Amino acid sequence: MTVVSASAQDVGVVRAARELELKRGEFQLAVQLGHIRTTAGTGSGRRRVAGQEIARLRAVEGFPDTLRERVRTVGTAEGAALIGISPGRFTRLARAGFLIPVRFYLNRYRAVVWLYLAAELAEFGAAESTLLTGPLPPPLRALLDSGEDRRPRNWRGRRVGLLLNERDDPWERAACAGSVLDDAQLAEVVSDSFERAYLDRLRPVLAPGGPATEAGQAALRELLVADRPDEIEWHRTSLAGLLEEARALRPAPGSKAGPDPSPGPAPAVRRGQRAGLLSRLGIRKGGRPAGASV
Repeated sequence: MTVVSASAQDVGVVRAARELELKRGEFQLAVQLGHIRTTAGTGSGRRRVAGQEIARLRAVEGFPDTLRERVRTVGTAEGAALIGISPGRFTRLARAGFLIPVRFYLNRYRAVVWLYLAAELAEFGAAESTLLTGPLPPPLRALLDSGEDRRPRNWRGRRVGLLLNERDDPWERAACAGSVLDDAQLAEVVSDSFERAYLDRLRPVLAPGGPATEAGQAALRELLVADRPDEIEWHRTSLAGLLEEARALRPAPGSKAGPDPSPGPAPAVRRGQRAGLLSRLGIRKGGRPAGASV
């Protein structure tokens, strides 16, 4: 994440959202996508926004509509209308991984409602017009006919990538990478119980504001955990590399484990490789997707 120097004029995120005329969800998404630069707060650790950053954004032509449009999200029906296709075709393109969700929620029937950035859909419609009309390519039809749905994994990859882009501390970054692995997978990569406890303490919230019912929570958990072998292996590899970087900086509280001198099953992911990691996770600078799937 790009960080600006704190000043005497920096303000909390609530006030910053108000001064930028954004709703809470819009502000959070703008920060995650890199449109609003924040500073590390002192003491409480809460993020803050410098006064000059607020002034910069307010000075952009078309404020606040321009900023709002960059974080506007739409569902399937509105997204389909935006790029001039049917909701059915929109869903098929999303299932195939061409349209990457940025958020989701569960409706009253515990069905997943995926949300997409309107700006990205407009770009896709302009760049991939051949996919908007006529028969889909045979390999793509075969993929969809097999029941493939890449929306959950692409959302997970994007969410992890955005979280990594927000954090600099290696242990926090390792916790992000491990947040989509189940307990068994996590234990295989992180054998030290103190390290696992530390990662659990630093574990980010992947989907805030989850459903209150037990059935809703169960449905949510299915969306938060990597479930395909290649996806699992990718996040295990990322975690192993980030864990090596974290151990080299400092041990986890209570742990006597240090850097592992033996070659592991996964290559290390060092700070110099961060751009490549985010790209593989589907994130370009600013949080934009770089590919169709993890």
